[in-house]
Amino acid sequence: MTVPAPSATAPSRPQRARRSCLAVPGSNPRFIEKARTLPVDLVFLDLEDACAPLAKEDARHRIVAALTEGGWGGRTRVVRVNDWTSPWTYRDVITVVEGAGAHLDCLMLPKVADAAQVRALDLLLTQVERASGLPVGRIGIEAQIESAEGLVNAEAIAAASPRLETLVFGPADLMASINMKSLAVGEQPPGYPADAYHYILMRLLFAARAHGLQAIDGPYLRVRDTDGFREVAGRSAALGFDGKWVLHPAQVEAANEIFSPAQEDYDHAELILDAYAYATSGEGGARGAAMLGDEMIDEASRKMALVIAGKGRAAGLRRTAVFEPPAAG
Repeated sequence: MTVPAPSATAPSRPQRARRSCLAVPGSNPRFIEKARTLPVDLVFLDLEDACAPLAKEDARHRIVAALTEGGWGGRTRVVRVNDWTSPWTYRDVITVVEGAGAHLDCLMLPKVADAAQVRALDLLLTQVERASGLPVGRIGIEAQIESAEGLVNAEAIAAASPRLETLVFGPADLMASINMKSLAVGEQPPGYPADAYHYILMRLLFAARAHGLQAIDGPYLRVRDTDGFREVAGRSAALGFDGKWVLHPAQVEAANEIFSPAQEDYDHAELILDAYAYATSGEGGARGAAMLGDEMIDEASRKMALVIAGKGRAAGLRRTAVFEPPAAG
């Protein structure tokens, strides 16, 4: 996909499907090969937590080879580099982008605490792109929020760079940063009568949407507990999140289903768009509101339908209902 160079005013980033975002250790060739076969929207090859310090250098070159070899189909290709407090970040970026920048869609930056860290990655990316003859600004950034400081600064982070495409919730580190009384990542802490993550998720979601970004929920570590995954994923999907990390093939189908609209809802959204377009045209009388069956629709209805229709199209759904203009008179 061709992406324009960054603009200081209105960046135009691709709206990629990110229902299922598969985490793959960059040091594990078997897992990398398996990732090419799974029906996920996005694969990120990890140089951070899933990659031991002594394995990071070899993992960089393994990731470059995996990206340049291809076989990823239409999946979004992401590499998670190490965070800026580590000694590895700059070399992660240089090695991966110089070696495989043409085959890379985004870099994920973990443990983002403030906007300056995103801007630093943007600047380094720009230098490497120019030195390598790559289109400046094509590679996007995913910012992972994993601390109380990062959450407080979420809006500034979301506005930090035109390369930004997503804010990603990192639950484990954030739980530790606020001393949450739980060792089960994504589960509710014992003794709390409500949803302990509601504020966190909504703050990230509002920051993302205010700046035209997607919002991605983080991992659920009990990889064989599909019912638990569905419950946690359903929470963030209901709020409006675009997708969730998956750590195991057993989670993939659930993620794709939960973050896609139901066929009935998708068809209804497309019908609303058709009906409103007809009503506001000259042929339909140029009205500002109209009826679709027993439902009155207007501009607000159109905006809501655009969200559902967009998610359905990104998920590859096909319409099963056709709009028929009302009979004259």
